[in-house]
Amino acid sequence: MTDAPLEKIELLLLVAALVAMLARRFRFPYTVGLVFSGAALALIPLAPVIALTKELIFSLLLPPLIFEAALTLPWVELRKVLGMVLAFATAGLLLSAVLTGIGMHFLFGWPPLAAGIFGVLIAATDPVSVIATFKEAGVSGRLRILVESESLFNDGTAAVVFGLLLAFAGGGPSPTVLGVAANAVRIIGGGIGCGALVALAILYLAGKTADHLVELAFSTVAAYGSFLLAEHFHMSGVLATLTTGLIIGNRGHLGSISSKGKENVDAFWEFAAFVANSLIFLLIGMQEAKQDFLPLVVPAVAAVALVLTSRALAIYPISLLFSRGTSRISFAYQHILVWGGLRGALALALALGLPESVPMRSEIITLAFAVVAFSIVVQGLTITPVLRRLGLVPASAETRRR
Repeated sequence: MTDAPLEKIELLLLVAALVAMLARRFRFPYTVGLVFSGAALALIPLAPVIALTKELIFSLLLPPLIFEAALTLPWVELRKVLGMVLAFATAGLLLSAVLTGIGMHFLFGWPPLAAGIFGVLIAATDPVSVIATFKEAGVSGRLRILVESESLFNDGTAAVVFGLLLAFAGGGPSPTVLGVAANAVRIIGGGIGCGALVALAILYLAGKTADHLVELAFSTVAAYGSFLLAEHFHMSGVLATLTTGLIIGNRGHLGSISSKGKENVDAFWEFAAFVANSLIFLLIGMQEAKQDFLPLVVPAVAAVALVLTSRALAIYPISLLFSRGTSRISFAYQHILVWGGLRGALALALALGLPESVPMRSEIITLAFAVVAFSIVVQGLTITPVLRRLGLVPASAETRRR
């Protein structure tokens, strides 16, 4: 096996395609199969080695997943649940992060800064894992929009608090309340602004051509350009690409993108999301196999319990705010919001990108991998049976999906 990156990716895509075929044939979650396959690959001496880094996740694999999800997210439906989404993505994330951090501090004596950093990076639900799992489960309608959009929006909150804690870790001057607020506006508002700017520019250019290949090229520039532009200015790349995808997906058909172009754009990004998903979960599995969880088995188990408990203590009380009228969140939906709030590549990217100066950095990374492993395997394997038990996935729809 040579070290050529293209050959490594080709082999991983072959494995992904075979796993997809087996997953459909034997009816097991595709993402879980990828993680186990990646772990098995890591044990083979001649297997391709691709390091799972923050740069790889953020610069290459995350933008197409966010963009494809946003393209198919109807604004009319999103607007109906936007208040709930924002409540979960802000207050819910902060409450979950604080409770997890307090637990790690008092149970294991972690320094407050290290406990807080772990709490924030593990509190944000991962759009990659959530979207992939809900697609496999055949979830549609209001529940899917609610859970998926929360996982997309809570990145902004996580980025603000995470950056604040890293500033403390770096020994810089203590930020003021006004400074924190300004930083939040810059990261969140700037990300949305970058996304809107790129989307409008791309729609304008796309309106000047009827060539579907050119329109496809413009969509690629939109997905990656919005993300990289926002990240370059230290804003939220996820929110930028989300905004770009929402605008193009909901407004692009109004004369800017031809009907043939839209058909090709949708098909291309469905494939791009499949490739990115496959690579992410295979690489997570390969990286998980290299982690030594034994020295931290007790903290790892406790971390999983804390993350789930903190998520529940955030979701159920906030849901009470939406207990009346058309905005009511049923108990069945609340259970899925808790159990379906998966962690994955986003948490690992934040953990792997921690500076060496952060206290207990290696422990944070190991426990992040432990929580992600539980999330993908245990929650991923059980989410469909839970949905079926709660009557949220009709048996007929499940049969058609398979």
